[in-house]
Amino acid sequence: MTERENIRFGICTSTENAVAVKRAGWDFVEEFIQPTLQGHLPDSEWHGLARIRSSPLPVIAANSLVPAAMKLTGPNVNSAQLKEYMSRVIPRAAQVGIKTLVFGSGAARMVPEGFDPHQAREQLLDFIRMSCEFAARHEVLIVAEHLQRGECNIVNSVAEAMTYVKEVDHPNYRCLVDSFHFWLENESLDSLREAMPWIRHVHLADTEGRVPPGESGKHDYRPFFSVLKQGGYHGPISMESPTFTDIAGAGPRILQFIKTQWKEA
Repeated sequence: MTERENIRFGICTSTENAVAVKRAGWDFVEEFIQPTLQGHLPDSEWHGLARIRSSPLPVIAANSLVPAAMKLTGPNVNSAQLKEYMSRVIPRAAQVGIKTLVFGSGAARMVPEGFDPHQAREQLLDFIRMSCEFAARHEVLIVAEHLQRGECNIVNSVAEAMTYVKEVDHPNYRCLVDSFHFWLENESLDSLREAMPWIRHVHLADTEGRVPPGESGKHDYRPFFSVLKQGGYHGPISMESPTFTDIAGAGPRILQFIKTQWKEA
């Protein structure tokens, strides 16, 4: 199998854009969990299966696991509500063929001011362990996403995310690396290198305005990619730029930039 066949490149975007994504040469779509899996709705009101089946590209991953209103840390955590929510999201992900769920959810996991950070960590660990029970049952992978401090005040680096991965120690909970957050936190490549055995998903964006890779002209991805390649990474790579809309016009150029940087790494 060739290197190109091993690595699949996708875009974080709505399934409604999958036709444009495919025409631009990309391999998959990474959806958003809320409009697709709708964990707040009972099965009788969920229509995500038809939405995913309409896509001309596979939807292999989805992000933004927990909505902002559903708190994961602090005095207002509702464990029963979270369990009910995950009991819907994970089976639905398996049903539509989504294999990877990205656990960023900065607003949901934000630790309230003055709240005990050690207790907040235990609350996150409880949520992760509960979620892993469903994930194992349905063969879905959850990946921890580190978020830069401007978006969240807990799990801000790959190194910190790995402390959760190692403590939970569950095969259905692994780690993601996101170039945008990684660079904004000035994290070292050594940190990524140490995490490589557990890295199962990758997000890419330049730090300047979170534009797509190469669009700011200020980032060389080759050292970052080199660590991934040396670590034997063969999983999916998603471009994640919330403001990016010109898939038809800029999509092929961005994809070519990523492929070239990957090949040269």
